[in-house]
Amino acid sequence: MKHIALFLATAFAASALHAADPDISVNTLKEVTKTLSSDTFEGRAPTTAGEDKTIGYVAGRFAAAGLQPANKGSWFQDVPMVRMTADPATSLKISGGKAPLDLAYKTDLVVYSDRIVPKTEIKNSDVVFVGYGINAPEKGWNDYKGVDVKGKTVVILVNDPDYEAKDLKGPFGGRAMTYYGRWTYKYEEAARQGAAAAIIVHDTYPAAYPWSVVVSSWTGPQIRMDAADGNAGDTQANGWISNEGAQKLMAAAGKDLAQLSAAAKKKGFKAVPLGLKASLSFETDIKHLVSKNVAGVLPGKTRPDEYVLYSAHWDHLGICEPVNGDNICNGALDNATGTAGLIALAEAHAKAGPADRSILFLAVTAEESGLLGSEYYAANPLFPLAKTVGGINMDGLNIAGRTKDVTVIGGGKSELEPMLVEFAKAQGRRVEPEPSPEKGSFYRSDHFSFAKLGVPMIYFDSGEDFVNGGKAAGAAASEDYTTNRYHKPQDEYRDDWVWDGAVEDLTLNYQIGRALADGTVWPNWYPTAEFRAARDKSRGTK
Repeated sequence: MKHIALFLATAFAASALHAADPDISVNTLKEVTKTLSSDTFEGRAPTTAGEDKTIGYVAGRFAAAGLQPANKGSWFQDVPMVRMTADPATSLKISGGKAPLDLAYKTDLVVYSDRIVPKTEIKNSDVVFVGYGINAPEKGWNDYKGVDVKGKTVVILVNDPDYEAKDLKGPFGGRAMTYYGRWTYKYEEAARQGAAAAIIVHDTYPAAYPWSVVVSSWTGPQIRMDAADGNAGDTQANGWISNEGAQKLMAAAGKDLAQLSAAAKKKGFKAVPLGLKASLSFETDIKHLVSKNVAGVLPGKTRPDEYVLYSAHWDHLGICEPVNGDNICNGALDNATGTAGLIALAEAHAKAGPADRSILFLAVTAEESGLLGSEYYAANPLFPLAKTVGGINMDGLNIAGRTKDVTVIGGGKSELEPMLVEFAKAQGRRVEPEPSPEKGSFYRSDHFSFAKLGVPMIYFDSGEDFVNGGKAAGAAASEDYTTNRYHKPQDEYRDDWVWDGAVEDLTLNYQIGRALADGTVWPNWYPTAEFRAARDKSRGTK
């Protein structure tokens, strides 16, 4: 506790002058959000004409704000990618059961390949149910123990075994999702086990979104990082199966999905060969392309080789599954608002004048494709991560009104959190844990790419206790967005949005960033955080 108190005192002492009253422009927030989410930008999909318009616009706003290009005179960092479009006529054919089963694309199944190959073919692959598909030696948990899945098709449950807990107690954090619960991990582990295909069973509550989001997000052109080996180490095919489709699959094997799911929650679960054969074949159109991160910097006046980072992703889904004839996923909230916040913060810091440390503003690409732009920057930083003091990520601003609270995503991890608590307190607000930690939000936005390599990051949202309407109004607004707008064409700009809550949140972002930029402290992860070792190694500390 003494360490934290000293950290806070040092951080706040140096930053009080600038941190108190930032000039956050509501006009900038409105103008940038409305522009980026207009149909003209075609949903801002990476490697499309929509990208060209987006990155040019963002770079122009960075320049107008007073930033300097961060990449040796350029605003852009090339990110090598491939755009892969799988044949939409694909189906998964199941044989060997009570009756042949043909699982239809989009209705029952979404499937694609991360391997950069023009044709994917899997014939008569044994199907194995592997529970949650987790291999966690430190927890004594291995869903693959005693079964060889090489060349087989594994069926996996989404989230962690203890996601239904009422508290945060359990082998996998109780209600809070760990990385073992993320779909990315499940595909990675299936590949390590040698599986030919990995199919995740969708369920709305543990996935945190309805089946329609799976269809809109994983069909059509998919962006992946380019790789010299063509991602040969990945499974041949990855996909999702609807809950109804999974029930049909299990019934064909004479099994019950609910009973298997219940068994999979218990330690010592053993994978279940289903006695079925899976076959699928599809072609993939491949284009090697380059997308771009946009990076601007406000150079520091006394320690310009130390950096504070702000990040937000500029991309969205582009042309997507139509709803009522509208096939442009405009991504107004997600994440035109966050990009607008990034630009508004750049303006505010520039107006306040240079800080002691440099401040980097990074608009990254392909977050919606798996955090690819931030992952590429973290692996190929324009400025050393060991000299990056800490960072703040924004992924969707509050456009529903002021709140009495702030929600810290993935709380209890870093020394940046006490700073948030103190600045929020000055606004008369309290910091609360996530109301839905089972959604795994900490692992779903760009701060995670930097955290994995040790950079202390903080990511927070407005809370759900609204000044007008209380917690009921907040919960209703959150549910309405997730159900009716998230990753759908309905995520469009509205003139009746209320921006005072966004301004309060951006004020906190500004204050934390300015405290770091005008201070001398080097925050770290708490000793219990999974990223502490990476930070200690990069900084040469223990």
